[in-house]
Amino acid sequence: MPDTEDILRNLLEEWKTGVDKHDPGRVAAVFTEDAIFQGLHPYSTGRQGVHDYYESQPVGLTVEYRFHETRRLSDDVALAYLQADFTRPDAVVIPLNLSVVTRRDTHGRWAIAFYQVSAVVE
Repeated sequence: MPDTEDILRNLLEEWKTGVDKHDPGRVAAVFTEDAIFQGLHPYSTGRQGVHDYYESQPVGLTVEYRFHETRRLSDDVALAYLQADFTRPDAVVIPLNLSVVTRRDTHGRWAIAFYQVSAVVE
């Protein structure tokens, strides 16, 4: 069985590349068709909501992340809790807690089914 963190890192690297390149289609492609998505705006469901959210972000926004915890909930479901530091084009860093639940479909493809961010409280 593949390592849980490797599965999550592969998926999140594609998400990160889409964010960094301001490519909302690429970002949305790593989500399930019925994904629940909670960014800093009201939540949405499905890839179109993810696309619209990232399309509304400023060009030049980038993200770095690091895992706090990962868990394999079943053969086809994995969870990650991490910190995602979004850097705006004006160099302001927005540190956020990020939780994702991913699942593998019948074709073996992993995708994000649940995504939620919250402010980092220090």
